[in-house]
Amino acid sequence: MNSESYGYAATPLGRVLVFTAGDELIGLHFDAHARTPELGGRTSGSGATLNAVAEQLDEYFREVRTGFDLPLRLEGTPFQLAVWSALREIPFWADVDVCGGCRTHRPPRAVRAVGAANGRNPISIVVPCHRLIGANGISTGYGWGLERKRSLLELEGADLERRPVRPG
Repeated sequence: MNSESYGYAATPLGRVLVFTAGDELIGLHFDAHARTPELGGRTSGSGATLNAVAEQLDEYFREVRTGFDLPLRLEGTPFQLAVWSALREIPFWADVDVCGGCRTHRPPRAVRAVGAANGRNPISIVVPCHRLIGANGISTGYGWGLERKRSLLELEGADLERRPVRPG
């Protein structure tokens, strides 16, 4: 197993803490937030992966990039991995109901399970958990704050008039 390192990247929404293992991105979290993990035994690093993350985030926020091309290592349960994989398939300009029609096709527990997996996403922005919106148009929340979610969705051109993000 490669040793883990960390670095930082600046974004218009605040500095992000980036965790890598070798050439793989394993975590991206807004810095100085209650949900931000501790550095643990990771070492401060630099290198191609951290530089690529910072560069691609910069391009994303300048609206030059609509997708990320970074080697990822996601670790979780099989269900979490399936949810995170599905998140990566949501297009840049879309927002998706967390329910996705499940009220008639799936039990309510499925909605909660998807929401819980979404909330445990370790690679914010790159794995776009911010794109899930509640079926009634009210935000399903965002671990990094509703204002950040609103900003990310506006950057991506989501129709917030149709699907308003309201404080819960």
